[in-house]
Amino acid sequence: MKSVEDILKKHKLRATSVRKEILSLFLKTKNALSNNDIEYLLSNIDRITLYRSLKTFQEKGIIHKAFDGTDTSRYAVCSTDCTEHQHYDEHLHFHCSQCDNTFCVEEAPVPYITIPKGFKAHKTNIVIEGHCENCS
Repeated sequence: MKSVEDILKKHKLRATSVRKEILSLFLKTKNALSNNDIEYLLSNIDRITLYRSLKTFQEKGIIHKAFDGTDTSRYAVCSTDCTEHQHYDEHLHFHCSQCDNTFCVEEAPVPYITIPKGFKAHKTNIVIEGHCENCS
């Protein structure tokens, strides 16, 4: 696994203390994180700075939105192949209905789905809901 500094350098971002702290949290957490999760775990970070950092990380291909069928926006670390211009985050997400955590299931890519003629898909999200390994 690459270091926080290596990831920021690869994506041409300054390694500020806030960015390093947020990215470190993502790298050591198995599940996707919401803004509230991050605010709670890193209580010293200003909301605006957090929002801007998450937006920048998403634009640069460091994190992606982990769609889980809830109204909460959650984010997870992208694969190492993601860039500013191309995200490779079309995989399943697993949402635990007991602990409310969401996990990326990168081993299971989104299958090809035929859509009606004239329609144009931009993104496909598939969520599996159940109990995670800790809640089973």
